[in-house]
Amino acid sequence: MNYHSIIAAQQDFFNSNKTKDLSFRLAQLKKIKSLLKQNEEMLYEAIYKDFKKSAHETYLTELSQVYHEIDILLKKLKHWSKRKRVTHGLANFPGKSFIIPEPLGVTLVIGAWNYPYNLSLTPLVTAIGAGNTVVLKPSEIPTHTAHAMATILNENFDPNFICVCEGGVAETTALLEEKFDKIFFTGSTTVGKIVYQAAAKNLTPVTLELGGKSPTFVLADCHLKNTAKRIVWAKFLNAGQTCIAPDYVLVEKSIEKEFLSAVKEEIEAHYDQHKIEENYLQIINDQNYKRLLGLIDARNLYMGANTNAEDRFISPTVLQNVTWDDPVMQEEIFGPILPVLTFTDLQTAIDAVKARPKPLSCYIYSDNTVQIEKILNEVSFGGGAINDSIMHLTNSKLPFGGVGMSGMGAYHGETGFQSFSHYKSILKKTSWLELPVKYTPYTDSKKKIIKWLMG
Repeated sequence: MNYHSIIAAQQDFFNSNKTKDLSFRLAQLKKIKSLLKQNEEMLYEAIYKDFKKSAHETYLTELSQVYHEIDILLKKLKHWSKRKRVTHGLANFPGKSFIIPEPLGVTLVIGAWNYPYNLSLTPLVTAIGAGNTVVLKPSEIPTHTAHAMATILNENFDPNFICVCEGGVAETTALLEEKFDKIFFTGSTTVGKIVYQAAAKNLTPVTLELGGKSPTFVLADCHLKNTAKRIVWAKFLNAGQTCIAPDYVLVEKSIEKEFLSAVKEEIEAHYDQHKIEENYLQIINDQNYKRLLGLIDARNLYMGANTNAEDRFISPTVLQNVTWDDPVMQEEIFGPILPVLTFTDLQTAIDAVKARPKPLSCYIYSDNTVQIEKILNEVSFGGGAINDSIMHLTNSKLPFGGVGMSGMGAYHGETGFQSFSHYKSILKKTSWLELPVKYTPYTDSKKKIIKWLMG
């Protein structure tokens, strides 16, 4: 593909003002939803070839989220796109002030491999809803899903409006050399830095959805059975290949044994420890499979670690007696391995988390309001939940994004619309009255009036 020509053509199309038309945007969103529904079986088959991910889990974690975002856009877009009146004070009387949301232009969306449909198509539909054109670069790692999205979108949309570019690192690098009006990237912190550097050359605004080691605090007063159930589901969903999965658990020492026992019981009830089935996935590729095996220390093994290299299978694995210095605590796990650390003093545990890069998520299991507030007030993180994990992602009224090394910017719902928009500020004055107070010659009396007007 000639990326320069594609982007130039999209710029021309955007400059035609076609994408700014509300009816056009709504029609394109409806078309995308209809195409996805018509091709669901193809999408299910593609992702199964890449992950062995079931249709049930694909709908739950991928397509339902995209449909939900489209439905919100269809319902709210007219309201979000309206110019909004704001007050402007006596200094600008008589007149009025208002803000006009406008699309940024030609956008680049770089998707992630772990939820290839959700993390590519959700930002894409949001960008379209805001009135932009989109170049979508899905991750090349799940090749079948990337090709499925390219087939559906490229066969049904003018590349001047939407263009899916397949390929690997070379293609992504070439795209980043072009000038865009917005770049939206989901992936690792390492690659996020590369994207940020490339964007800086053209002062292109970016949204970076990255990751990190998301902690889970389990306090002694928690509801143990439900705590174990929710942590196990969130951790081993997608075989742990989730950016907001509980990366590790900090459990109060007094309930360590009971917690581990409850986790084991929950895993044994819901996951076959020896094979991939409807409720579980394989690791995405050999590189990540081998990396994850290197994080499992047999000396810390509490349960799991059944593996099959041919199927890239690692059973739900729990590690105990883990310390901050262990290899599994030096990087984001992104797999079905749950390290469990203990603490006796909450402040010490909080300080240990704060000493490390700010995580994308944090979860707290407790009914102790004082301790919950202490963690919320002291630990900086992108978003999270109390007495649940991952589910904050499903509320489109909660902005989703990181902080520090876990990302910048946010999306979902209106926040996503804002991310792909510029808010243009306008002051409109009448032409029939002009007070002399701001003009020379400057006098003490004028200064007093200005103080009154601006105060």
